[in-house]
Amino acid sequence: MRESASGFISHPLLSAAGVAHGFGTRRAAETDGPARPRQVHGAAVARLGPGGELDREQADAVLSDRPGFGVAIVTADCVPILAALGSGRAVVAIHAGWRGLAAGVVGAGIAALRAQGQSGERVVAAVGPRIGRCCYEVDAPVMDPLRSRFGSGVDAASEASRAGHWWLDLGQLVATDLGRSGVAADDLGVLDGVCTACGKERFESFRRDGAEAGRLLHYIQPAGSPPPARAQGIAGGA
Repeated sequence: MRESASGFISHPLLSAAGVAHGFGTRRAAETDGPARPRQVHGAAVARLGPGGELDREQADAVLSDRPGFGVAIVTADCVPILAALGSGRAVVAIHAGWRGLAAGVVGAGIAALRAQGQSGERVVAAVGPRIGRCCYEVDAPVMDPLRSRFGSGVDAASEASRAGHWWLDLGQLVATDLGRSGVAADDLGVLDGVCTACGKERFESFRRDGAEAGRLLHYIQPAGSPPPARAQGIAGGA
């Protein structure tokens, strides 16, 4: 992945598909244009209508197949996923916290994206900056719903910290869900070696800063559309 002068991080897999995109950092310039849902830590998918309006206000995945109309989500520790058809004709941005993961938001977003493509068309996806296992301690009320969905995969993505608590790698669970959704290993990129909570100079973090935390914006647009210039949309959570 490469960080541009404007403060957005891009991934070569998405660039090769011809889609404008970027994972935000603290110094990223404000962007204007991508449609944003109100994020509620669920598994609903919003889609753009003919005029660029969303078909629902609340969602944690948002899809566009309309050149000139981008979509975005925001995070402040949760996992951002940007994905596209190999042709670049349709894209989706997904916000995945532990609740969304347990609800199946990754699979829902990728299924909605696949429905816009030809049978068997490849999907490319990139996983952006999120809180790392080093800083994300959780308890049984978090682990139990995730175990219901991922089984022993949760054990592989976590390690015990103290009685009834674990350090959890949300990014590893997202990568597992993307694989389950049919994204091939060669078509999946993961930004490694970063943690939003550790990286105070680059990233916002709710776990670190609480109510004082800002939000990182992550956007993607179908092939053939220019990158956005200033941000608009419905305010959302992270």
